[in-house]
Amino acid sequence: VQLQASGGGLVQPGGSLRLSCAASEFTLDYYGIGWFRQAPGKEREGVTCLDNSDGSTYYVDSVKGRFTISRDKTANMVYLQMNSLKPDDTAVYYCAMVICTAQAISPLGDTWGQGTQVTVSS
Repeated sequence: VQLQASGGGLVQPGGSLRLSCAASEFTLDYYGIGWFRQAPGKEREGVTCLDNSDGSTYYVDSVKGRFTISRDKTANMVYLQMNSLKPDDTAVYYCAMVICTAQAISPLGDTWGQGTQVTVSS
């Protein structure tokens, strides 16, 4: 089972993008879903997640106040709205099933699909 991220692109600093996460084989609402990113030469980093039971969310400090994770149950999609983008946000972004609490995000199994490239540059 893999999740598919889409919506990346090239954006200027200060701009916005909305990433989408889709799954064709199961209902996303049954699971915690998170977003990770990996920049060249760096380890994969947990960015944010949304718990499926109590709605808890986690955000890494570097994106707090700029990124928002949300879920559309009808569409079976999870979104990542990214505002005030910075060059340091440049990375490949992935969505995955996770264990999500307000303090941490942990991958659950191997549900990485193809990520989507986000490049923030002038």
